[in-house]
Formats: sequence, C-alpha cells, structure tokens
Amino acid sequence: MDVLIVGAGPTGLTLGIDLARRGVDALVVEAGERLFPGSRGKGIQPRTQEVFDDLGVREALRAAGGTYPPQLFWKDGERLKTQPMFDAVAADEGAPYTEPLMVAQWRTQEVLYARLLELGGRVGFGRTLTGLEQDTDGVSARFADGRTLRARYVVAADGGRSAVRRAVGVGMTGESVDPNPFLVADLRVRGLDRDHWHVFAGDDGGGVALCPLAGTDDFQLGAKLPEGTEPDLSLAGLRELVSAYSHLSPSDVTELRWASDFRPRAALADRFRAGRVFLAGDAAHVHSPAGGQGLNTSVQDAYNLGWKLSAVLAGDAPDALLDTYEEERRANAAAMLDLSTGVHRGEVRRGEATVQLGIGYRESSLTAETRTRPGPVRAGDRAPDGHNADGVRMFDAFRGPHWTLLAPEPVDGFRGLPAPGSYGPGLFLVRPDGYVGWAGETASDGLREYAARTGASGTAQDA
Repeated sequence: MDVLIVGAGPTGLTLGIDLARRGVDALVVEAGERLFPGSRGKGIQPRTQEVFDDLGVREALRAAGGTYPPQLFWKDGERLKTQPMFDAVAADEGAPYTEPLMVAQWRTQEVLYARLLELGGRVGFGRTLTGLEQDTDGVSARFADGRTLRARYVVAADGGRSAVRRAVGVGMTGESVDPNPFLVADLRVRGLDRDHWHVFAGDDGGGVALCPLAGTDDFQLGAKLPEGTEPDLSLAGLRELVSAYSHLSPSDVTELRWASDFRPRAALADRFRAGRVFLAGDAAHVHSPAGGQGLNTSVQDAYNLGWKLSAVLAGDAPDALLDTYEEERRANAAAMLDLSTGVHRGEVRRGEATVQLGIGYRESSLTAETRTRPGPVRAGDRAPDGHNADGVRMFDAFRGPHWTLLAPEPVDGFRGLPAPGSYGPGLFLVRPDGYVGWAGETASDGLREYAARTGASGTAQDA
C-alpha cells in the first residue's frame, strides 16, 4: 500500500479522507476495537470548518452539534453572572465562518469515519503497533496479532503516547503548564439548564464546569483539582466531586459515560519527519486543551500532509516536497502551544486569537511571492472566500483535491478563473489546502517553474 495511518482519531480519519479522494491506496489502523468514545476535543474552529467544508463533512458536523452557550458562574447556589465563552469575531465575505462549533469528539469521529467509508477508505480496528523498520523503499509495521504491513509511508496519528514516535526514536521537548491535576468526563446530570456552561469555582484553587454537549443529552465535566489530589474517575468519585463544588446533590449525577484525567503540559516533537515516517496531531504536539486548539491543529496537520503525499506518490513532485510538511506545521504547532498555554493561564482571550483564520506560511520555502507591490492577499496567506465578477464563489472553486489558478486572463496550460477584487492585483496559484502558494504580476514571473516543483503543472482547476 502507499500510506499506513496509525490512529483513527480526527487526525488519522481526516488524512484518510483526503488520501481516499485522491485515489491513494491508504489504510487507517486503530489499536482500539472501536472509535474513541469521549467528548474530549469538542471545539471546531472556523478555519477547521473551512477544511471540513472542502472535505464534504461540514454540514453533517453542523447537524451533529451546535453553538457554544454563555458561561454562567455560580457561588453558594446563587447565580453570579454570565459571559460569552468567546469574544465575537465579525464575519465577512472573505471569512464566512467565524463562530466555533461545538461537536463532541466522538460525534466528529463518527462523521469523519462515515465520510471515509463513503469514499472507499478503510479502517482496521484492533491493530496494536509493536514496532516498525524502514528502508529506502518503504516501512514495515508489526502488530501484536502477528501481522506485518508494508507501506511506502507511515503517518503517526496515534496520540500523545505515540507508539510510532517511540519506535522511530523521536523525542519531545516541553514543560508543565499547570501543577494541578485535571479531569474530563461525559455525564448525565439533572438540575441544570442546557442554555449555559455552568462554572463552579472553589476556595481551594479547584473547581468544576459542566457544559451541555450540543447534539447530545450529556454534559461534559471539566474539573481542576487541588494540587496533590488523586483523581477518582468512578461514578461515585465524580458524584462527590460535583456535589463538593456545586449546589447539586450526588444523585443529580445520574450516569457516567466516559472519563479521563490529565496534567496539562506543552510539548513539541523534535522532528515531524523521520525518513518515511511522519508525525501528526497529538503524536507531534501535546498541549493544554484551553482555547480549543489541539484537534484543530491536528486536522490541519493532516490537511497539509495529504496533498503532498499524493503529489510525491504520483510522481508529480520530488520527495523534497515532503520536507515542507515539517517546515510548515512544526512552526505552527509551536505557536499553537504558546497560544494554548496563554489561554490556560488567562493571558489570552478566546476569540480572534483562537479561530485560526490568520494561520499562514509566508516564510515557507514553498511560498513564492514575486510581486514588487503585493496587495492585501500575499503568497503564503489563507486564500479568502468571496465572489469574483462572474459570481463564482471561491470556496466552491477551491473545493476538491486540485490546485486553483486565479488570473484575470486565461493562462496557457492552466484552467483558471478571475479572483475577487478583494484579493488585489496579480495572479494567485492556490494550493489544494487553501493557501496561496505562488503570486505574481504575470505568469512569466515563475508560475510554470513553481508548478513543476510542487506537482501543480497542468492541475489547476476552474469552478
């Protein structure tokens, strides 16, 4: 096979979808016997919504979730105040999605899994990786059931304790974000409305928050425990925890569906590529969940890597293209870790800083800005939405696994369409992941050379 993806979380499923729609022979394997059952990463940021729009799942995710309710702060059984969870970000034609969606992670994975199967993709459950070896032609992965699978490339999407990362000897460098233990759980609770995210702070430095999970009957419990506390993840333990910090009685917690504890830390893999093995998602970066950045950064890792693997496997681009995955994504992951830590410590507000619409690759070696006087959209920027003079919507033109040339006049060898006026003057070659790769005043400013080294020759599409 071409690509073995280890881990069927949001990262692995997203990459599986992207490769399946490109006709790449890929297999996703998962150590568990089923998809992850918890709500952990529940926030779908606006940039990730754009990715999911392209992959054909945004509407299904909207139907599976909803918007975030305001926070309601309690003290001694009394309501103190309400405040929005996020600062509002104004939408415009270039950025139509600016409000995060709340979708329980297990629901997100169900939607992605269904889309993967629809495209002919595969997931093998109950496959625990025990080791791998790579050579100049590919990678051999061994599993606990005695099977060995051979692939040209392997992608580690198997979480913060990644077996693949350990197998290739890639370390992680990081630090603790908070000395307190934390836990998260999915509960059934009575006695609280579902119109608010209920917050109960204690006098001991701990506290609990109960968020109604959109699209479900559950609440997600998030708790910060005093230093030195040993988390109790049993139903009895969680009942005691909730009643200790809130006005609810233990019996108001009626059911425990899933629970996990953690200690927030920020750590970054020393490398994102080791030969024919790539690290993505939590296998490459672990962080505080504050700010809802992790799942979103992980999805965008996969989105960045998918088209590059496809181009190299098809022989349309040299292997060196794959080096730009680490170059681009490791820098973005490092920035995300700083942001998540800042939100966790109350130094950064959720809102414009966390929607991820400003992420770009201007400094990437894959970016070519040849204009002497660039306009508002530059090479390396996210390509905004909008309508051109012919009424064509950009996100409709970009949707699919192709490159898109935006040019005022036809360019021989490329199919394209004019850009909206909001882009400013010039020509723009938009990558399959929705970023401007090359920008020039005319096609003679290196368009063909750029297309040849990135696999875009003859593949730019129109609407």
